[in-house]
Amino acid sequence: MIKVGIVGGTGYTGVELLRILATHPEVEVAMITSRSEAGQPVADMYPNLRGYYDLAFTEPDEATLAQCDLVFFATPHGVAMRMVPGLIAAGTRVVDLSADFRIRDLDVWAKWYGMPHESAEWAGRAVYGLPEVFREQIREAQLVANPGCYPTAVQLGFLPLLESGLVNPAHLVADAKSGASGAGRQGKIGMLHGEIGESFKAYGASGHRHLPEIRQGLELAAGGRVGVTFVPHLLPMIRGIEATLYAEVRDPVSFDTLQGLFEKRYANEPFVDVMPFGAHPETRSVRGANHCRMALHRQEDSPVIIVSSVIDNLVKGAAGQAVQNMNIMFGLEETAGLAAPALLP
Repeated sequence: MIKVGIVGGTGYTGVELLRILATHPEVEVAMITSRSEAGQPVADMYPNLRGYYDLAFTEPDEATLAQCDLVFFATPHGVAMRMVPGLIAAGTRVVDLSADFRIRDLDVWAKWYGMPHESAEWAGRAVYGLPEVFREQIREAQLVANPGCYPTAVQLGFLPLLESGLVNPAHLVADAKSGASGAGRQGKIGMLHGEIGESFKAYGASGHRHLPEIRQGLELAAGGRVGVTFVPHLLPMIRGIEATLYAEVRDPVSFDTLQGLFEKRYANEPFVDVMPFGAHPETRSVRGANHCRMALHRQEDSPVIIVSSVIDNLVKGAAGQAVQNMNIMFGLEETAGLAAPALLP
């Protein structure tokens, strides 16, 4: 059994990790930390976990965490980068679900996250945890930077188009929408049901922290510079992301060619589902599941290709993808603990 610790267990990502790992056949959760809730039984805070865990939240202790085979960080930015070097030196592998190790350019990271980075060495050595691109590197990684939720949906939708060189990389548009859980579990007036119910709005339209992460991944796929406009929106629902992506083809290309390109690219990916051309994937079709479901569209003879990409922001966009990365790191079946279908209704 793989002995696992979770740092930061009281947020939505932390409880989603606990939910998924509760039935994982190869994992024992040995420790879950929370400074604010230390001493409280996990099942008292999350009654859905009654009968699955006897653990109580504890203060984060690096020496105890270092006894784990792997530690997940489900913390705000700035926490993991201070603890990761010591854990790795002790032989513990890490999957960081925060943003601390996602961006290679640390000046860019500091600009968007408002603090200097404190672990430049590991920022350079971390493997970006998008399995559909970096599976082989993840196998050997000591530190995996789990992708953000929006970047996962956006990158997976654009990848086949950019890798093939079929589209103009200078003009990409990602119009994305997320449920309220993407903002975390903190008490914020702007996230109250009475504030977001029966409403819909864009936010971060002048610049969002996920933009440099998205750009970094798309530039790698394109093999050069890209121009990408990313605008997130808040939907009055709990879970889910839908990203509507727009790219212009360089030369005429048929529907069948485009559909075949996507189907071939993701043919062996257990968690990417390419739907028939013209389908409309729904967020509810991936709710609670580690899937990215997508479909292609094109209007009449327009050169613009439209990709609709949906994920559960807490699963494929966070905890599920982190467990997928753990499975790869330890040579387990990649789908272990992640095979359940989505929740409907």
